[in-house]
Amino acid sequence: MNAKIQSRLEESKRRIDARLDKNDLSGAEEPMYTASNIHYEQAERTRGISHGGIGSIHLLARQIGLIDAINNHLHVLKIHLPFHESDHVLNLAYNPLCGGTCLEDIELRRNDEVFLDALGARRIPDPTTAGDFCRRFKEQDVWDLQAAYDEARLNVWATQPARFFKQATIDMDGTLVGTAGNCKEGMDIAYEGTWGYHPLVFTLAETGEVLSLINRSGNRPSHEGAAAEVDRRLAFCFSAGFRKVLLRGDTDFSQTEHLDRWNANPRVRFIFGYNSLPNLEALANDLGSNAWKKLVRPERYERKTERRQRPDNVKEKIVRERKFDVLRLKSEEVAEFAYRPIACATTYRMIVVRKNISKEKGEQRLLDEIRYFFYLTNDCTSGAADIVFLANDRCNQENLLAQLKGGCRALQAPVDNLLSNWAYMMMTALAWNLKAWWGLKLPEPAGRSHEQTRSEKKWVLRLEFKKFVQAFDQIPCQIVRTGRRIIFRLLSWNAHQGILFRLLDALG
Repeated sequence: MNAKIQSRLEESKRRIDARLDKNDLSGAEEPMYTASNIHYEQAERTRGISHGGIGSIHLLARQIGLIDAINNHLHVLKIHLPFHESDHVLNLAYNPLCGGTCLEDIELRRNDEVFLDALGARRIPDPTTAGDFCRRFKEQDVWDLQAAYDEARLNVWATQPARFFKQATIDMDGTLVGTAGNCKEGMDIAYEGTWGYHPLVFTLAETGEVLSLINRSGNRPSHEGAAAEVDRRLAFCFSAGFRKVLLRGDTDFSQTEHLDRWNANPRVRFIFGYNSLPNLEALANDLGSNAWKKLVRPERYERKTERRQRPDNVKEKIVRERKFDVLRLKSEEVAEFAYRPIACATTYRMIVVRKNISKEKGEQRLLDEIRYFFYLTNDCTSGAADIVFLANDRCNQENLLAQLKGGCRALQAPVDNLLSNWAYMMMTALAWNLKAWWGLKLPEPAGRSHEQTRSEKKWVLRLEFKKFVQAFDQIPCQIVRTGRRIIFRLLSWNAHQGILFRLLDALG
C-alpha cells in the first residue's frame, strides 16, 4: 500500500479514536447532535458518488476477464447499438451493489452523470431495456452465460494458495421464489401453496459462491436435474485443480441410482440426508446399547469473555402459563450400520442420530418420543459424530439463500417467463459472486501480517451482502477525470479501508 495512503488512513483512525474515547467527557453537558445552521448548495465543479467502492468491483471484473468472457460466450444481441452483452449483465449485477432492490432502481444510476463518468460509460440500459434483454434469452444462452462465469471463476481460483484446492464442498438445495403475478409462463403452485418458481442452487461452501443456478417450475421436486448438474460441477472442480470434492444435500438429494457412479471416483465423497423409513428405524432399534454414543455438539462460537447470566426466558414463561404443547430435546446419541440402498450395488455407511424428545404441556410432561435422523455417506475414515457435524454444516446454505433473496435480491421473478427470470436470477446473483471473488483476490503476503490478512480474507468471505456494501462499496467518493485516468478520491473514512487498498494493490 502507498505510504502516503497508509499515513492518511492511520491519521483518520487516530482522529476517530479520539472522538470515541470514553474517558473524554468534554461537551457532555449538552446533547451530542448540535448542528442547527444547515444549508444545502449545488456543487459546480466538485462531483461525487455515494457508492465509490463500485470502482474496485469494476476493476475486479475487468482484471479477472469477466467482461471479455461474457462478450465471447454470450451472443443474445444481433447488433450492438449501443450496448454489448457485458453492459447488460454488469448493469443488472451492479444494481444491488449500489443499493438497488428492483429493476426500476437502475433508472437512478442511469440518470446519474457522475456514476456514468466513474465507470467510463456514456449511458447504461434503462429498466425496460434490461427486462427486454432478459426476455431475449434462450436456454442455451443461459448455459453460455454460465460458461462465461466459470471462465472468470477459474481466473480467480488460479490465484489462490495450494491449500485452497484441498477440497471443494458442493452444497445443493432447492428454494421457492414466489410471485404475485398471474401470467408468468412456467410458474406453478408448490407443495405448500406458493405460486412461482423452484430454482436449484449449487454453492461452494468454502467461499459462498453460487456455482450454478437452474430455474424450474414451482411444482418440480427439489432433486430434479440435480444429478446432471452434479456431474458438471464435479468435472469443473477437478479441472480447476481441486484434489477432493464433498457433495452435500438433504433427503431429497440422496438419489441412490447415481451414488455408485460418484463413489467410483476415489476423489468424491458424499453425505446426504436419508428419509426415516420404517426398515431403517427397525435396523436402528436392533442396534445394541454399546453401538450408541452420546452426541456432544461443539460450542457454536468461542466466548471471549466470561459467561454472563442469561436473562429470563419470556417466551418459555408464556408457553408454560398458557399450556401450549412444546417439544424439548433431552439427549442425542449417534450410531452407524452398513446399508445398501436398493438401487446400489455398493454398501455404504448409514449414520443415525437418535433424539430423545420430551413432549410437555405447561408444567406437565406428557410423553417421551424417539426420532431418528439418517445420513448416508461413503466416507469411511471420519467418525460418526464428525459426519453428523459435516452434514449439519450444510445448513449454512440456508443463510446463503437468504442473502440471495434479501441481500442482492437475485431470487426474484420480475420478468415474464421461466427462461427470462432464470436469466435475471443468474445476472443478479453475479453481484454475490463478485463479492466472493473480491474477497478471494485479497492478497495474503508472507511475514508478520500473514495471519491478520488471512483472517481478514475469511471475514470478507463470510460477510453478509448488506455489510459488504456498507463497508467496501458505500463510500462517498469525489470523481476526478484527468487525462487517461479516472480518480476515485475517498471523502470519508471507515475502519475497513485498509482492506480495500490492499485489494486495489493486488488488482494493479
